[in-house]
Amino acid sequence: MKNTALSETHEALGAKMVPFAGYNMPVSYEGVNIEHETVRNGVGVFDVSHMGEFLVEGPNALDLIQKVTSNDASKLTIGKAQYSCLPNETGGIIDDLIVYKVKDETYLLVVNASNIEKDWNHISKYNNEFNAEMKNISEGYSLLAIQGPKAVEAMQSITSVDLSAIKFYNFVVADFAGLEHVIISATGYTGSGGFEIYCKNSEVKQVWDKIFEAGADFGIKPIGLAARDTLRLEMGYCLYGNDISDETSPFEAGLGWITKFTKDFVNSEALAKEKEHGAKRKLIAFELDDRGIPRQGYDIVDGQGKTIGEVTSGTMSPSLGKGIGLGYVPKIFTEVGSKINIQIRKNAVPASVIKLPFYKG
Repeated sequence: MKNTALSETHEALGAKMVPFAGYNMPVSYEGVNIEHETVRNGVGVFDVSHMGEFLVEGPNALDLIQKVTSNDASKLTIGKAQYSCLPNETGGIIDDLIVYKVKDETYLLVVNASNIEKDWNHISKYNNEFNAEMKNISEGYSLLAIQGPKAVEAMQSITSVDLSAIKFYNFVVADFAGLEHVIISATGYTGSGGFEIYCKNSEVKQVWDKIFEAGADFGIKPIGLAARDTLRLEMGYCLYGNDISDETSPFEAGLGWITKFTKDFVNSEALAKEKEHGAKRKLIAFELDDRGIPRQGYDIVDGQGKTIGEVTSGTMSPSLGKGIGLGYVPKIFTEVGSKINIQIRKNAVPASVIKLPFYKG
């Protein structure tokens, strides 16, 4: 089990640590509901240093990225980031990721922790044709997510950059927390605004301490992975391994908006046909009409009790006080307002298909 550079810090703060994607990670400090509310209404900090980072550089860097990702990275200018995915050769998704254009001919790819090796091997296989320079820098870098509506105000004192001027999915390389070159990215997985900070492992303890000093007057708190999951689910953000996988296509998962046919990419011909004919099943968002908590793996059933799908993510929403979830069902059940049932033990609990996000802020 690997540790992040801050594992001892989390333990000293009383975090409950669990194995996650091969790392020893903080799942909670005070409890998921308190931490969830801190991010929705104030500001909280996640250590997400288990995530993977690849540098792709050189004259053919963009060509390689265009080949392996579904979105159109040629639209990126320096200082912009883009959500994308790595399609596989059989219609599924190898991973979802964020692509950053750091300089001309230099890109940073941020991938999921559990997929670092798989993604690296997949991209390397296609790089035989392009010969871009690839570096896996995951082991040397840390990532902190400072999230919540008070993030800008709380962090402004530790940088010379006007944080309020950094638009969503834009980033700067600037001074932060006493360091000269830190990536400050207006991205996140919570739907409550804020930043993600990339720095070296050797620097992250200093950054963490300065963040908490600056945020003290704003009620800043450390936040664990459990609240990260409830926050992202309230927004309907997909989690790799749950809602998207090697078996789910971008069109089934509602990710057609990051699948651009302005270029040739892995399996683009087959995906173009799927777009034309329409996916046979789709990822829906639902909320329970009665009491109950939907969980991953629970059956989704129709009015006659026939299984039509399965819950891929589910929880009791801390913000809404009701059971919410995502799951794949045949196309005929995907209209907003459609009625389905979630099989919770012996009870088929009625639920309604809704439009995302669950949480409107």
